[in-house]
Amino acid sequence: MAVFVDREKCIGCESCVAVCPVGALSMVDGKAMVDGEQCISCGACINECPVEAISREAVVREVKNNEGSDLWVMAELENGEPLGVTYELLGVTAELAKKAGEKCCAVLIAAEAADIPQKLIAAGADKVYVITDSRYAEYNTDLYTDAFCQLAEAYKPNAVLFGATADGRDFAPRVAARLHTGLCADCTALDIETENKIVEWTRPALGGNILATILCDEHRPQMGTVRPKVFKAAAADASRTGEVINFTVKDVKESPVELLHKEAVETSGSIKIEDAEVICSGGRGMGCLDNFKMLEELASLFENGAIAGSRAVVDEGWIGHGQQVGQSGKTVTPKIYFACGISGAIQHISGMNASDIIIAINKDANAPIFKIAQYGIVGDVKEILPKLIAKIKAYKEA
Repeated sequence: MAVFVDREKCIGCESCVAVCPVGALSMVDGKAMVDGEQCISCGACINECPVEAISREAVVREVKNNEGSDLWVMAELENGEPLGVTYELLGVTAELAKKAGEKCCAVLIAAEAADIPQKLIAAGADKVYVITDSRYAEYNTDLYTDAFCQLAEAYKPNAVLFGATADGRDFAPRVAARLHTGLCADCTALDIETENKIVEWTRPALGGNILATILCDEHRPQMGTVRPKVFKAAAADASRTGEVINFTVKDVKESPVELLHKEAVETSGSIKIEDAEVICSGGRGMGCLDNFKMLEELASLFENGAIAGSRAVVDEGWIGHGQQVGQSGKTVTPKIYFACGISGAIQHISGMNASDIIIAINKDANAPIFKIAQYGIVGDVKEILPKLIAKIKAYKEA
């Protein structure tokens, strides 16, 4: 979609020019004019225009290279089992494929397949491409890239989705470069234009201040990485049937890298925030790093609790980036989300608003966080948290 200015309606107030984040609007003969090359269709000008002279119009796009069919999901494994993001991607990809009249396919690269193809089919895959070799027991950038690219060149997918995990963010760019195509990283929403089967990749842009929808209409395959926890995995259907295609890689190369030792990386807290059922999250209102000890104590009272925070506290160095929630951090969907001293900027809310229960503590009664919270406490977190912790401890001891 492109932005269009109705010059007959435009009153030349210049409000749109002032809010455009990329300088795509200018005044020509007293009327607003859009530079189509610079415009990113963020919609800021549409919301600002007082006379509704700005709107979006559909753009007819000619796909220069439409060679490719089906939507692929790269299955990522951990300890021999698919990661949760794999199931999440299969669920949304199955919906997009159905909408476009294509098939949802999974790609499995592993030492052995075992029953994983059946699990992927139950999660939504119509086909599973399987590449097995003892050398694929652990993720290896060079070996996996070579194997995947041979498969892609043989079967030519229309689009490929990867999880925006540590391995996915390493793997996807290498594959995109090898296949001479583009890559939209860290997506938070997906859709597909059915006529030309163009995937609409939506991701945070300009430091998380806007959401941009990106199209790849000239090259195939279209590619993107998608954040974990953005989509919910569909319920597994053991009755589903699908096709399993075994693929043999030609001239498997020896990797110049040898894995000598592997161990789990320890982070603050033993639970990743994206896997936690209870998240105790703090913002600038926590005051200082020492006050995060209260959040650690609160999180320790729950079996599967973790601490997190807003971008502001990451910038302060109070927590690591791996614990950041929001558009420029991680998307989480815990059962309970404690938002302590967090005002509720849209960049943060977009990363946690799908939580089952949100409990907000903030001394500003008008803080935006209260609009999405099921429970709210107005007051100073430094006074309320100790009382809340004491209450929970007393309940557990009773």
